[in-house]
Amino acid sequence: MKHSFVYLLFFNLIFTVSNTFGQADNPYARNIGLGIKGGISLSNLSAGSSGSNPLNSGYSSLLAPDAALFTEIKLSGLLSVAPTLEYSSQGGNKNGMQAFPTPSQAGAYYPSGTAPTYLYANFKNKIELNYLMLPVLIKLNWNFEYLPLRVYIDGGPFASYLINAKQISTGSGQIYTDQAGKEPLAIGSQSFNHTMDLRGQLQTLNYGVEGNIGMAVKLDKIDATFVFIEIGGNYGLRNIQKDPSNGKNNTGAAVVSIGYSYWF
Repeated sequence: MKHSFVYLLFFNLIFTVSNTFGQADNPYARNIGLGIKGGISLSNLSAGSSGSNPLNSGYSSLLAPDAALFTEIKLSGLLSVAPTLEYSSQGGNKNGMQAFPTPSQAGAYYPSGTAPTYLYANFKNKIELNYLMLPVLIKLNWNFEYLPLRVYIDGGPFASYLINAKQISTGSGQIYTDQAGKEPLAIGSQSFNHTMDLRGQLQTLNYGVEGNIGMAVKLDKIDATFVFIEIGGNYGLRNIQKDPSNGKNNTGAAVVSIGYSYWF
């Protein structure tokens, strides 16, 4: 009886060690992954149905960096969840003839109460918004039995916090009372070189949706290391302006990233 117990314990130990090494040789059997990724986003400020306001319409895309740390937790053979901490730089460009609120100095050239709401000038204007985002992504993974390859698609909600925001204007020229640039204001050429802190004018918190599709290549049979490339995007569902008189914009970006992950 005593010897039988020893033999049983020995074979149980051998089975446990063999199973452990078997999982180590099979990265797809591991349940938790940690990773990092970084890339470039092509962001924009969408005006939506409020595009009639000249202050928030007419933005073009802005190239900006995007980077993230994530953990991936396997729920089943195909399904996993990936909580992520992401830095996302977003915004937009507006170059050429554009509107700006009539400053008090220019209002002095008009009889009381007759100053226009907007004046126009030809200059460059860039909005930079830096967010810390917290996406929680549900991921569907497909592994290939005879290839060191995995493809996936993911999606889910995010919450974000505005770290900082600024408007960078550059250029110089005449100021006009009309968008066509035919009625100059009699104050001569003006400089538009100016950087303004916008954080007080914008919502600190935002929320939205994010999704990606990607392909990962396994680098090592034992260590379960992967490199991957993915394309995706995010869209904020909240208007970012606090004051609706400044128009209504939503953030959004298309993102291309490369990354590395290790599975435990």
